[in-house]
Amino acid sequence: MAFISSGYNPDKPMENRITDIGPRKYDEFYPPVIANNKGKWLYHEYLQPGIMVHVAESGDEVYTVRCGGARLMSVTHIREICEIADKHCDGYLRFTTRNNIEFMVDSKDKIEPLKKDLESRKFKGGSFKFPIGGTGAGISNIVHTQGWIHCHTPATDAPAPSR
Repeated sequence: MAFISSGYNPDKPMENRITDIGPRKYDEFYPPVIANNKGKWLYHEYLQPGIMVHVAESGDEVYTVRCGGARLMSVTHIREICEIADKHCDGYLRFTTRNNIEFMVDSKDKIEPLKKDLESRKFKGGSFKFPIGGTGAGISNIVHTQGWIHCHTPATDAPAPSR
């Protein structure tokens, strides 16, 4: 395999050194409708459980379909989530702090196909992979400690051994 130089010079290791570049700025990943209307939202409404619309001063609308997610997800499950986002949302999605998944679309016409797709995906036991809901007065995702997942934490994490 050929070595492709990144500009690093072993004779002068500190020359042109960049440290702690960190992740890219979050606003580079906004859907266009959100980037164009940041800070200019007039109001939002809950259309039905799990489905919201945000309306901007410009008249632009963004529709959000929220569904429950798991705290720990397999690569296969995340790929399925990305497949849904690519198919219906131009690749845009968001994870909330309570591990919900939000698919955002810029047209009301895109809600129903997205909703049907999410409702059609089930685990072998028959439960929904992506239960729609968690907005307004509805129950949101239940989040708790994850101390049990690490073999080295029971000595320091009280919730893990108490389960």
